[in-house]
This record gives sequence, structure tokens and C-alpha cells, in this order.
Amino acid sequence: MRTAVVVTAALTFLRIVIGLHFFLEGSSHLRDPSWSSVGFRKAAVGPLSSFLKADLPETGDWKNTLGKVQDADPVLVANAAESWRSSLVEQWKKLGARRENVLRASGWTPPEKWSDTSSAAIDAADKKLTAMLDYAQPDLVDYCRETIRLRETEKSAMARDVPFMRDRVSTKQRELAVQKTGWMEEADAVGRELVSTWNEKLSAQDRRRAATAVQPTRLWKADQFVSWSLTTIGACLVIGVLTKFNAMGGVFFLLSVVASQPFWLPAAQSTYEQWVEIAGLLVLASAPLGAWAGIDAFLMPILQKYCPMKMCCNAKK
Repeated sequence: MRTAVVVTAALTFLRIVIGLHFFLEGSSHLRDPSWSSVGFRKAAVGPLSSFLKADLPETGDWKNTLGKVQDADPVLVANAAESWRSSLVEQWKKLGARRENVLRASGWTPPEKWSDTSSAAIDAADKKLTAMLDYAQPDLVDYCRETIRLRETEKSAMARDVPFMRDRVSTKQRELAVQKTGWMEEADAVGRELVSTWNEKLSAQDRRRAATAVQPTRLWKADQFVSWSLTTIGACLVIGVLTKFNAMGGVFFLLSVVASQPFWLPAAQSTYEQWVEIAGLLVLASAPLGAWAGIDAFLMPILQKYCPMKMCCNAKK
């Protein structure tokens, strides 16, 4: 009897500790507006890497311009760079139009010659972007050449079967990703300067309203879903609400994390901590611990009585 009490108390402590970890992790993401899963997604390797990297933020239409070049000929690269520049300028114009619509909807009256000032700011940003691309032209040619070579290497059997080749492919992928990110960050800096120019003639209140014109990305929506899910799972585990359901939710989340870093790949990062937590959550999911020092003690009898799916609600106390 005493042993059963000690075991139950220890497992309840495990439930609360894991729940706190999930809750604090999720709530910290929600409190930090700058948090993003970009780093996690960029580091993903293995079968899920393409899926996780699909929602990575992209400045302009890089994927269908410079990211799609099939020949490293300088003329073709320059044309692709021009297409990328055009896609960025188009994005800026659409952002400017959305900002103006949001402001007009709030009763805002544009300052004198507002349209001319806005267009001039876009033209100035366009010139800066053009100068940046002209300066980076030789590096862009090298980037496209290395990207094409990498694609060919990835298709070879050696890239899959020979360990040192897998390492070389992973290293080259990271190098090219850093290069691409660098150019995107420079373009983002030009875009932020453009927005600052637009904001110069706006009041602080109008600036906050205009900021809402920025459309949320798929990555932002996914990050919000994950953050709220972690917070909810953690809170429910701490207070013992639907413990088994939330424990399995935590298991599936952690499995998605370890699946992004398959341990058999040389480039994979360590996931020992996640596996330990998965084991703990599986223990919690297989034991009725929510009914001990948790709200499930009161909730489960009600669910068992009124739930139309009796097979799902037949959890033992």
C-alpha cells in the first residue's frame, strides 16, 4: 500500500514537472513577439526537412527566380535577379496600398502630395536594391553555379550511401542557405527603411494602425498554433485535466521534433532530451494519474456518464 502511494506521488510529480516544462515553453513563445521556429526549421534534416522548410519566410519570390536558375550563365542569373527585384518592388507597392486602405478606413486624411511621396520612397528603395544586386552579381553567379552542382550531387547514389558525401552535401546546403539569407536580410533592411520613410509623416497612433496591414505568414500562424498548443497541453497536465489526451498530444509534438533530426543521419542534432520526455509522457498516458491530485477525479465520472462514445471515456480511476 505504501509503495503504491509513493509510486503514484512520484508519477504525479512527473506529470506536473513535464506539464510545467510545456507550459513555460509555450507561454515564453507567446510573450516574445520576435520568437520564431525559423531556426528549428532550417536545422531540419531527413525526410521531413522539405516539409518543414516549405513555410520558411522568403523575401520576394526567390524560389521561382534565383532559386530556380538552371544555368549559371551570367546573363540568365542577371535576368533572374531582375525578376526577384521586381517581385520585391511589387510586394512593397502592395504593402503601401494595404497600409493606406487601413488608415483611410480609420478616418485618416493623407498629407499633401502623399501619393508622390510614397512613390518616391519606393523608387529610392528600388534603386538601393538594384545597386545591391549589381554589386552582388559575381557572388550570385557563384551561388547559382554551386546550387546547380548541389542539385546534381543530391540525385547521385553516393550522396545517399556514402557518409562523407552526406556530410559534404549537408555542409554545402548550410553554406548556400547562409548566402541566400544574407541577401534576403539586405533586402529586408531596404524594406524596413522604406516603411520608416512612410511612417515619418504619420502620428504614433497611425503608425500602429498601419502596422496591422502586414499580413501574417503561414509560418506565423503555425508558430502561434504550436505555442498555444504547448501552453494548453502544459496547463492541462499541471492541473490534471484530460491527462491521457494531453500526454499523447505532447508525445506527437515531440515525435515531430525528433523526426526532424533522424539519429541515423550524421548531420542530425542530438534529441536525447526529447526521447526522455516522450518516455515520461507515455507513462503518464498509460496511467490514470489525472484522477490523483488532478481535476480528472471529478471530470472523468461526468464524461463516463454522459459521453456518447463510451469506449473512449472508459478510463479507470
